[in-house]
Formats: sequence, C-alpha cells, structure tokens
Amino acid sequence: MLIEFKVSNYRSIGEEQILSLIPANKKGDSTDNVISKGKYKALNALALYGSNASGKSNLLLSMSLLDKLVHLSARSSSTTPLPYDPFLLREGWNKKPTKFEVTFIIDDIKYRYGLEFFQEKVVTEWLYRKSVGREVDLFLREGDIIDTSSAFKGNSKIIDAAIEATRPNALFLSTCDMFNIDEAKIIFQWFKYFQMIDGLNTEAINTASLWDNKEYQNKIIEYMTSLDLDLIGIDISTKDFDFSELPDSISEKERKKLIELLSGKKSFRFYAKHKIYSSIGQETSEKLSWPFEERESAGTNKAFHISGPIIWALINGGILIIDEIEAKLHPIMTLETINLFLNEKTNPNNAQLIFATHDTNLLSYSKLRRDQIYFSEKNNWESTEIYSLSDFVYVDEMNNSKKERPDTDKEKRYFEGRYGAIPVLANFHSLNLIKNGK
Repeated sequence: MLIEFKVSNYRSIGEEQILSLIPANKKGDSTDNVISKGKYKALNALALYGSNASGKSNLLLSMSLLDKLVHLSARSSSTTPLPYDPFLLREGWNKKPTKFEVTFIIDDIKYRYGLEFFQEKVVTEWLYRKSVGREVDLFLREGDIIDTSSAFKGNSKIIDAAIEATRPNALFLSTCDMFNIDEAKIIFQWFKYFQMIDGLNTEAINTASLWDNKEYQNKIIEYMTSLDLDLIGIDISTKDFDFSELPDSISEKERKKLIELLSGKKSFRFYAKHKIYSSIGQETSEKLSWPFEERESAGTNKAFHISGPIIWALINGGILIIDEIEAKLHPIMTLETINLFLNEKTNPNNAQLIFATHDTNLLSYSKLRRDQIYFSEKNNWESTEIYSLSDFVYVDEMNNSKKERPDTDKEKRYFEGRYGAIPVLANFHSLNLIKNGK
C-alpha cells in the first residue's frame, strides 16, 4: 500500500513536491475510498489535474523512474549513467542531486526508502522501518560509506559483502536483493506490484503476457464486454518479434527503448471477434475476426491495451499509474474504469490508481473525495508545484478564508479558475489571420 511519494530537482520539478495518499480528516468526505492495512490507511485513487506543460507527466514519470532504478541499477554496468535530469531554469540547480522518497506499507509495517543521485553516482540512500514504537533506520548511505543497523534483517556477513559490492552508480537496496538479503527481498516484492503505463504503447505487451492465464483472460474479456464495444471474443497469435514492424511514427528514442525491451521476445497480434448478420439484419451463427489495430477504433484499442494492467492491479492489489487516462476513451468509459478502483466490490484487494487527466467530467460525476484531487501548475520561476483540493483555501467576498465544501460544483469552479491549474491563454482575437491584406 502506497502512502506517500516525494520528489525534487527532476525535470520541471524544482523544490520538493509531496504526493500524499494519507486520507484527510474532513467532515463530509466519504470513507468508502479509504483502504486500510493494519493500523494504516490510504486512498484507493488519486487524480492529478493541470494545464499542458504543468508537470503532471514528470511527476508520474519520477515515480516510474524510482521503480526502474530499484530494479535495474545493480544489474547495469559500472559505466552506465544514472538518469539524472535536473531542473534547469534556476541557477545552480544542475549542481544539486535529484531526490526520490517513497513511503509504503508491507504487512502492517511502514517503510520509508529514498535516495539522492547525480549522473555518475548515488550521493545518499536510506531505508527506515516503523512497526511498533519509533521509526528505526535500517541503513544509511553517504557517498562511499554505508552503515547498516542491527535491525536490518539478513546475514551480517552477506550484508558486509553487499556493502563491498555496491558500486557508486548502483543502489545498495538493489545490491542487497541480488545477494538475497531477507529484508531487501521483502521490499522488492512490494515494488513488483508497482507499475506505470508509460505512453510507449507497451501496455499491449503486458496484456498479452497475461493471456495464457485463464483467470486474467476471462477477466479481461469481461472488462471489455462491460464497455459495450460489440465484441463477442478476443483471439491472440504470437511470433518472434520483428523490429521492422515497428511503426515509422514513433521517435528514434522510443524505437531504441522498444528494441531494448522486446529483444528476444515474442510479438503478439490481437483479433476482435464479431457476429455476422444476415441480409435482413438478423444474427447468424457465423463469426468474423479481424486485427484490432486494423479495424477497431482507437478507443477500443486503448481500452484493450490497458485492460491487462488494470485487471492485474485489481487482482493483485497493485499500484497502477496512468498518464492521460482519458486519451481516446469516451468519458463514460474513463469514469467506469476509475470506478473499478473506487468500488470495494470490484477492488477487494485494495489496489490503488494514480492518474493524470484533463477530463473535468470526473470532478462532477466520479466519487473522488477532495483529498483525491490534486492540481499541478508552474510557479513564478516555472517550477512544478502540486496541491490537493482538500488543502485548498480561497478568500470569499467578505475576505474570509474558507475550505472547499465536499458537495460544491468542483467542475464549475475549476473552469472558473478558482483552483488554478488551468491554462492562461492569450487573446486569440489578436492573431492576424487575414490573407493578402484583405
């Protein structure tokens, strides 16, 4: 269960920003969207609004980047650079480290893990645990010095070997996992349930990888059927991946990432099954299949591609991060997909959904609480700042500070600019669109 994520000095994010899933104690907010694990509570979903270029995607990317660092840093070479990408619009920030920190719950135990790094090395790294009583440090790293406490579970000789083996550009946590140190393995199991749909269309691969499991397959078909897309079935075929089939429309950077990801793996092709009707429009027993990408709409393709990660998260109690969740989807489809996570019956394993969106309908029609709605905007030195509607304060006509009511028309107020995080556009009437001076 994810509790909190912090990031600073990453891309458009300068000063530290905190994305908190700790429920706010506000009168009038429903308790239905609060999940619990032992004595800890968290929100089951969180929406992030903001204008284009406000930094929403960078915030979600930073969460995904931490996950990748944890899994890959110890397995990369000693010369592999770390993905250092600092804030560049303020003097001196390119000489500061990037910082990530995540707080999460495993079996009623709270862990807090974080690091600071440059391109060539990890500067600091830390892991804390809180079960009963105060929070205790498990390890603290400052440059080349790594100190572990007796509370860190694992064989002391193996821990010492992991300390010696940790390279400057590798995480000590990741190295500990490679050495099969007990507590590191437990934490890696939590990161296993942490996934992001990253916009490279690789979610289709995730869906295909689940297809051989009958439970996942049935749930994916059930999900697609519930969206009223006129499908009566789905088929899949596999073959060795052919890089020449990658579309020309993707960038060279995306192409390299996909080649690295898919090298030596199978490629998949999905087929949508439909009914065939007689000349007078009556249903027959005949069926017809065609490739999803050739004849199905962009929305149907998107719905199918994200179905795997959604079902996987719901079944396993995972944490799913989706950027621009509404892209290519009808608003009702987006709403119902989010409702899967907000409904205790369809989310019995306490999965969590974090998504960025421009769909303001959700402010009116979803069951999101005030503390589940975040806004993102740039400050006066173009650094991303985020804030929750639950913490939002405005001044009324009588100059009194007020919190937003839970039953207010949030969509209307957002469009009115009450919450900020909307584009401030120039006067389009000033554009000179006259042809030939006429």
